[in-house]
Amino acid sequence: MITIEKIRVRLLEAIKQSGMKYYELAAKIGVSHQAISQYLYKNKMPALDTFAKLCAVLDLDANEILCVDEFEK
Repeated sequence: MITIEKIRVRLLEAIKQSGMKYYELAAKIGVSHQAISQYLYKNKMPALDTFAKLCAVLDLDANEILCVDEFEK
């Protein structure tokens, strides 16, 4: 089952692995650093266009972040 918590954990891990600070990532995707914190520590998810930018900047597969692998048979 996909949950916000699972998505948050995967995003947080990807950001840590990138070595970017929240303010750096925020500047690259056009949001505030507070928005990044809300995505990671609150029950707020980015808009689809922002999510796509996050995946591009962090070189992520959206399917992995969205836990699509859990639905594969």
